[in-house]
Amino acid sequence: MEKIVYKIKDRDGVHARPAGAIIKAISGYKSKITLIYQDRQIDLKGGIFGLLGLGIRFDDEIYIHVEGEDEKEAVVAVRRAFEEYL
Repeated sequence: MEKIVYKIKDRDGVHARPAGAIIKAISGYKSKITLIYQDRQIDLKGGIFGLLGLGIRFDDEIYIHVEGEDEKEAVVAVRRAFEEYL
């Protein structure tokens, strides 16, 4: 299992445009990608509404766990997507 800790840098927090771009960027990976925020967790590949429903804001810290056959490649893509869009 690969893990990422990320602090949201976008002043608007997680909103529709970057959330959609992140989900699109990771959709092709086979690994399970779980995002944990406060006491809730979602399957990040499950869709935009799950991500938006968490209400993640600027400067919040999130945790992402990637597990599966292509986890090494997937974790790089996840990190790149969050850095590029949020």
